[in-house]
Amino acid sequence: MQWSGRRQSGNVDDQRGSGGGSGGFGGFPGGLFSKGGLITVAIVLIVGWFSGINPLSLLQQISGSSDGSSSSQQVTVNPEENKKSEFIKVVLADTEDVWHKLMPEYRDPTLVMFTDGVQSGCGQASASTGPFYCSEDEKVYIDLSFYDDLQNKLGAPGDFAQAYVIAHEVGHHVQHLLGITDKVHAMKGQMSDEEYNKMSVKIELQADFLAGVWAFHDNQMKNILDPGDIDEALNAASAIGDDRLQKKFQGEVTPDSFTHGTSAQRVYWFRKGFETGDPKQGDTFSDPSLK
Repeated sequence: MQWSGRRQSGNVDDQRGSGGGSGGFGGFPGGLFSKGGLITVAIVLIVGWFSGINPLSLLQQISGSSDGSSSSQQVTVNPEENKKSEFIKVVLADTEDVWHKLMPEYRDPTLVMFTDGVQSGCGQASASTGPFYCSEDEKVYIDLSFYDDLQNKLGAPGDFAQAYVIAHEVGHHVQHLLGITDKVHAMKGQMSDEEYNKMSVKIELQADFLAGVWAFHDNQMKNILDPGDIDEALNAASAIGDDRLQKKFQGEVTPDSFTHGTSAQRVYWFRKGFETGDPKQGDTFSDPSLK
């Protein structure tokens, strides 16, 4: 994918190494510039002044102990991860450009990069959750270690495979803006688990379709695609199909528990989005094959 040197989105909240996104400076309740934080800083400065101890050292000690953590627990972000973060910002910017063109009412989501765990508007989540979108706060969340798993554990390497993941989650944001997500969630109490799983599959496949639509228009606008990029995306879609994942990690396949769709379905809907480029062609809820 051609991405170097292009615009990076500013709608990114980088919480990597923050210890779960608890916020604030060094664990001061409410942050350094809250009333409590300022009082604590003033006391530390006074103690340091009269004791001859470097106030910065005291602040570091307090910040390390006040939330039960220490500076040694902070995650160091390596250059390779920084490259990934730059790539993510470019892809997010591309989704913004495409969806503003296709939807005049589009508003940008925020993408949160985190390490190990994060507090989202939909609750606490860990890296094992994988990338996800929360409609409550209109944010996409991703631990960059997922891309290592995508390549090494799921056999889906390539930068466009990574772009597909982001575009899929932004697809969920599009669904939210269109009112589709809320409508489906409102039906949950009226359905059995099996019926709701089928609705979830339709939601996920439509997000795959919208990722394909994005790829079509992004390439039309910016000529981003290298040979083999679409194959990378299709391979990633296949790698995270419910049937393939269940077979790999459970040893058996249970269709009634599918929530994202089979590998073949995910490939089909992404490909349809890319080949048509027409958001109106993605009505998975009316597809008789998904009944």
